Parts: sequence; structure tokens; C-alpha cells
Amino acid sequence: MIEVDGLTKRYGTHLAVNDISFRIRKGEVVGLLGPNGAGKTTTMKMLTCYISATSGRASINGFDTFDQSLQVREQIGYLPENCPLYHDSDVVSYLRFCADVRGLGIRERKAAIERVISDCALEEVRYKTIGHLSKGYRQRAGLAQALLHNPPVLILDEPTSGLDPNQIRDILKLITSLGQDHTVIHSTHILSEVEATSDRVLIINRGRIVAQGTPRELIARSSGPVVYVTVGASEPAAVADQIAAAAFVASAACVAPAAGPATVTSATPAESVRVAVRGRDGADVATDLFRFAVEKGWTLSELRTETARLDEVFANLTTGRDRDDAATTAREGDEA
Repeated sequence: MIEVDGLTKRYGTHLAVNDISFRIRKGEVVGLLGPNGAGKTTTMKMLTCYISATSGRASINGFDTFDQSLQVREQIGYLPENCPLYHDSDVVSYLRFCADVRGLGIRERKAAIERVISDCALEEVRYKTIGHLSKGYRQRAGLAQALLHNPPVLILDEPTSGLDPNQIRDILKLITSLGQDHTVIHSTHILSEVEATSDRVLIINRGRIVAQGTPRELIARSSGPVVYVTVGASEPAAVADQIAAAAFVASAACVAPAAGPATVTSATPAESVRVAVRGRDGADVATDLFRFAVEKGWTLSELRTETARLDEVFANLTTGRDRDDAATTAREGDEA
């Protein structure tokens, strides 16, 4: 439904989007995830024919965004980051205007307006002036105009920006339901939003696609699970070094005291140490660590495996932070 090949956009010497390529199939909900300034909005503007690409190509439902821009616009519903609403108009009048722009006939227009008012839960405010509405209802009105002509593709640029938690939850539910009948690409820099709504994630950073796949696939490509082990030993300062020297261990680092339930429990000795361990080749080394602790005669009070989180994957891809720094990972988890 959406095909992008080598898409690039330059503003003078600034490279905003750098040779990106991806495909989105019919019926997919795809989250375009990246930090502020990563190139998300520029990519969406090129897909909607709002701006032209410097090089590369893109097509929507088989229509080229450069040579067939009018046909492309017929295929899409677009909610820009700052939706251009008419604040002195009421909701129904605004939607009538948008329907006229889309070329809908009088009978078709009436049915379409009723449909989007229902889908976007605008019944209570249909005759209210848009300028008097809350940000959440204004965002719904923007979504309604994007849905009026029942397009096969929806392009939503940060649809939850500026909303409160309840409004965000409602918009995310709406995006999920829209994915049943439309192909949806929406941009965000909030991890929980893509996990809640998206079949697949494209992570963009500094104008390039740095990873793509389902959230589970992206996590699986990480450096593997972290195993937390807390032991009591006669020489606690040497525990992490001894674990790090084991053949099955890639990295080991002392971390903060244990948080949460332990797999193996006992009274934690006074001279105890907690170590975050990553196995070689991403292996789960919990069993090896148990045997290792027994061989060393240590008193084991915690043995717990934690898989990588999407926020760790995102941070590594967009900031270059080393995910193998187990101590940093653990500290952030404890603070959260």
C-alpha cells in the first residue's frame, strides 16, 4: 500500500531525510518512531505530496507521489502535526466544507459526516464552535476530516501531541480500531504508543531508518536478556570479577540492591552483592549462574531474568548508548 525507495530530502546543506526505504502492506498499522528532529514529519510531508523529495521515490496504493500527486491525495487521509482547523466554525460546518473540498455529493456528504462524527465520538460537540473545544476534541475533529472520504491510507503525524492521558488513551483506541479498515502510518516519539497500537515499528534517527520490525522482533535483536544474581560471599568485592571471567559470560557488573521478587529466596546475607550478567551470544545464563554459585559456595538469594525492553532498543539505536552496560540498564530500571 505504501512503497518508499531511497527517499531523500535536503534543505540546503541540511540532510533531513537520508535515503530511506520501506514497505507497508494493506491493513497494517505502522508506527514511525524517533526522537524529535529525526525526520518523521518531513517523511510524512513527502508521502502526502506536501513537499517534494530531493531524490528517491514513493508511491501510495500504486500512485507515484511526484507524477500522480492528485491521485495520491485521493488515496490518503492526512492529520498533520498542527491540524489547520477553522476555529470560528462549528464541527459540522467544518466537516461540510472538507467534504466539499473532497468532492463528495450532497447525499454522500451527509452520510460521510454522520459516519465520522460517530467514529470519532463527536456527537456531543457537533454544533459547538471548534475554537471552544478542548485539545482532545479538536484532535478528533482533525481525524474526522481525514476520514471523510473513507481513504485506504491514513497518515497521522503525532496524533496525540499535547493531549492529556485520558485523551491519549481515547485517540490510541481510535487508531487501533481504524487499523481494521485502513492502512495507518502514525508518527510518535512515545514508546508506549507504538506498543499499544502498531503491528510494526520503523525507528528513524537523523534522517535514516535504523531498524524496523514488530516490537517483539526488535527486542529479539537486542543483546539478549539480563540475569540478575544476588549472592552472599566471603569476598563480595570479587564476585563480579569472578562471574565476568566465566566462559559463558559476556559482561557482568555490580548493580543496586535487588528489587522485586526473587526466583530463589532466603535471608540476604549482610555481605552480599548483586550482579547484572549478560551471556555470550544473547543466551539466558540463569542455569549456568546457579551452578556457578553452587560451585563457589555462595549463598544465593536472587536469580532473575529480565528480557530487553523496547525503550532500551530505542535508546541504543538513537543515542548510541551501549546496551551491554548492564549497570546503567539496571539503574534506569530501578529508577523507573
